[in-house]
Amino acid sequence: MKFMLMRKADFRTEQGELPSQEILGAMADYNERMTKAGVFVSGNGLRPTNEGCRIQMRDGQVEVISGPFTSPGEQLAGYSILEVDSLEQAIDWARQWPVEDNDGNVTLELRRYFELSDFEPGHGLAKHQQQARLPTGLNVHLSFPGTCREAMQFYAEVTGGELEALLSYAQTPAAEQVPASLHDKIIHASLNIRGRRLMGADMPADQYVAPLGIQVQLEYQDPVQAETAFTRLLEGGQVIMPFEQTFWAYRFGMLTDRFGVHWMINCEVGPCPLSREGEPT
Repeated sequence: MKFMLMRKADFRTEQGELPSQEILGAMADYNERMTKAGVFVSGNGLRPTNEGCRIQMRDGQVEVISGPFTSPGEQLAGYSILEVDSLEQAIDWARQWPVEDNDGNVTLELRRYFELSDFEPGHGLAKHQQQARLPTGLNVHLSFPGTCREAMQFYAEVTGGELEALLSYAQTPAAEQVPASLHDKIIHASLNIRGRRLMGADMPADQYVAPLGIQVQLEYQDPVQAETAFTRLLEGGQVIMPFEQTFWAYRFGMLTDRFGVHWMINCEVGPCPLSREGEPT
């Protein structure tokens, strides 16, 4: 079951006072303990109510009321989402809230989430059940013949993404089941690009299959950035389709990079490629 652990606001948080480095560190340690225990889903702090507003509806009429709001203790300063087995377990984690926060003088509140199983079957519930089937993410995974480390570092440099994982076979129990020649190769790499992940791994020679029928597409709003990415990825690679204006995009190009990965670079922002009459401009 899922709970929201809410940290109530106080005078300090409503004045916009930021937590000290000591408090930030203590909260990070607290979140890390919950993460390792498998109960921490997410969490965030909230800015004071004077930067927010309430949207109030009365008889279908909408009124927007700007903050700040009185009674700080009734407001919310932050929250954590916990996935636990019981209310008692959630309370146990709440008891461990860092005492560094406001010298141990805070008010916390626990509220359990509704689950789909709480509701009677019906057409309304069916819509939510359909939405619940959606995956939380859709990522691309690439296989490499031993060049994963170099490729992923290069892709991070080109895209500006965060290379959040670069794990070798030797760093895992899998080292005992693979040849020594694979120990310095990558079993898991993950490049975070605006919340979407380009992942990769080195495969044994008898299992590697070159990419076929799949391209990694990058979208850009700035034509200069798009062309720069195309040019960088093309280093040592081969053009499939030149980077130029098309009938569907301001700029578009396709290439195979030096690692054998196929790319599509797209930029739709710019002068409309078709006139109103449907003729090329």
